[in-house]
Amino acid sequence: MRLRMTVAYDGSGYAGWQRVATGVAVQEKIEEALKRIGGQPAPIEGASRTDRGVHASGMVAGLDWKHPRMRPMDLRRALNALLPFDLRILDVRRAPKGFHARFDAKRKLYLYRIQNAPVADPLRRGVCWHVPHALDLAAMRAAAAAFVGRHDFSAVAANPGYARASMVRTVRRCEIRKRRDEILFEVEGDGFLYKMVRTMVGTLVEIGGGRRAADSVAALLASRDRRRAGKTAPAHGLCLVKVFYR
Repeated sequence: MRLRMTVAYDGSGYAGWQRVATGVAVQEKIEEALKRIGGQPAPIEGASRTDRGVHASGMVAGLDWKHPRMRPMDLRRALNALLPFDLRILDVRRAPKGFHARFDAKRKLYLYRIQNAPVADPLRRGVCWHVPHALDLAAMRAAAAAFVGRHDFSAVAANPGYARASMVRTVRRCEIRKRRDEILFEVEGDGFLYKMVRTMVGTLVEIGGGRRAADSVAALLASRDRRRAGKTAPAHGLCLVKVFYR
């Protein structure tokens, strides 16, 4: 039967979602546990390739499970008994035949957290980027609006080491909220390029710090030149929150 899993993980100790030549990937740990439970390989595909150190609270994975007598809720329980504590299976349910976690995804929502305070909170050091200097939220919000829409995002993407058919993506919303001493970036779109969200955040922080103009984003995107964008924000502030399907 075809199954769909919702996965959460602290990405600090992982080389990302997808299997890599060096380092341990989230996908690898889940597939090892599935093999122990089912006695044979059970490959899974994820909705997104999260980078090394990036977290997820709503990653979706699909797989074909050849043990129909085991209920989805029992598989979830068995997996969580075998997986490390920084990786949890939140939900397992039947999926339509042919469901694919990546190709059937319509939108993805990412959240980036910044602690904007003079002193870093040690209890949030693994999930927030600490920025000690003051940030102009009005300027950042005005600049974030320029990312919304269908654009070529070459200027805010890194080279992933493999060919890409297109650098054009659609960002449905890019919003900034303040919550106590945190600045929260919510970015939703139909897909994202390698390090795209983190470079958007790094550029907006430079705008908030007065290092570049709030109205410079349109020209930056038009340039398609990564050298004109801000630095890439650290991975540990980013979390894949939700994947949307039909």
